[in-house]
Amino acid sequence: MFKKILIANRGEIALRVIRTAREMGVKTVVVHSTADEKSLPVLIADEAVCVGPPASNASYLNIPNILSAAMMTGAEAIHPGYGFMAENPDFAEMCREHGIVFIGPTPESMRALGSKAGGREIAAQSNVPVVPGTGVLENVDAALLAAKQIGYPVLLKASAGGGGRGQKIVRTQEELRSAFGQAQEEARLYFGDPAIIMEKFLEEFRHVEVQVMGDGQGHVIHIGERDCSIQRRNQKLIEEAPSTLPDTLRQEILDAGVRLARHVNYAGAGTLEFIVDRDGNYYFMEMNTRIQVEHCVSEEISGLDFVRLQLGVAAGEGLPLRQEDVRLRGHAIECRINAEDPDKDFRPAAGKIEDIHFAGGPGVRVDSHAYSGYVIPPHYDSLIGKLIVWHDSRDQAISRMKRALEETVIHGPKTTVPLYIKIMDNPFYRRGAVMTNFLRTRLEV
Repeated sequence: MFKKILIANRGEIALRVIRTAREMGVKTVVVHSTADEKSLPVLIADEAVCVGPPASNASYLNIPNILSAAMMTGAEAIHPGYGFMAENPDFAEMCREHGIVFIGPTPESMRALGSKAGGREIAAQSNVPVVPGTGVLENVDAALLAAKQIGYPVLLKASAGGGGRGQKIVRTQEELRSAFGQAQEEARLYFGDPAIIMEKFLEEFRHVEVQVMGDGQGHVIHIGERDCSIQRRNQKLIEEAPSTLPDTLRQEILDAGVRLARHVNYAGAGTLEFIVDRDGNYYFMEMNTRIQVEHCVSEEISGLDFVRLQLGVAAGEGLPLRQEDVRLRGHAIECRINAEDPDKDFRPAAGKIEDIHFAGGPGVRVDSHAYSGYVIPPHYDSLIGKLIVWHDSRDQAISRMKRALEETVIHGPKTTVPLYIKIMDNPFYRRGAVMTNFLRTRLEV
């Protein structure tokens, strides 16, 4: 096992990795921007190195500074968390060239799966169904021709994207002419790559994802699936595990996820995202070659520590589990608590947290880097923390989540907590009748 690792991330995921590493006796180095010098990960890590000013491209995306910090501190490996450098194959390759282990899949796997276009090709090779769509579109004329063949509405997606960013729904030719350039520019801005693909847009579907772990030698297991259908503007808000899919359909999707990951000898933690329509047809969307924000709900129903498994695989210790060793029980729900103002169209509400108190009690977990007096910087995402609950059944988990939300107190910025309380009370949500348009159709949000 490693003696020291560097964490190339911030916020709650940096803290999450520090905690597991500390339990394993592994020293941690966390890099940070000047805006995060008083963040909780920086305060509790064994070492902290400032790698630049607040702007992400000058700090958390600054590869030379991050690698220099690793070499200067003697870190043997780098954990990228999610976002920032987590799915950058060039960064993973540079780590390898400098004798530093990248805690994640190989650069080759990331290049193959990291783009939506590449993921579609591998899915086809693995006999996994995909939504009707295209590879990378060269120009707007190619997009117009593809849309005519696929049929409107269509969805423009950044090939290198993730997290719902760089996506545009297009319903007419006129919209497509203007939206294509906008989508390219957003893709360039968010991901440094203007490549755009197109898919048929399904008006109503569920977003279901499969959690996998691989050892890089062809051994891949799944750790159940999650339903991430409660979204706003393609951003996930609530995740739960397991989904409420019929058992036969669930198993088909789990098998498809493992089959695709095994096809590329996947190493470490990864998530395969699927959409499921009202008729029970499922389609592969993309693979996220990293740990996910919502990994917590899968940990809760499995009793496994995903970061510990990631470190073991990266250190060459292999994957100590067969599929039959994975035992899933109960139901878990996660609410992403964001600093957003519902009175201003849920715009990010950066600022000082005057006071904060999270819920506790049986079956309640909180992953958060926030504390009373902490100032949420305006330069990054608005996540304050994640509230996760577990119980024997979904109904009981919903009741526990409502109780935990009502106990949560955050003074200072406006948050999404009141929205989640409404959702927990919603009869459609309670019976599992959720699609990605749930907020618009059931709550008019």
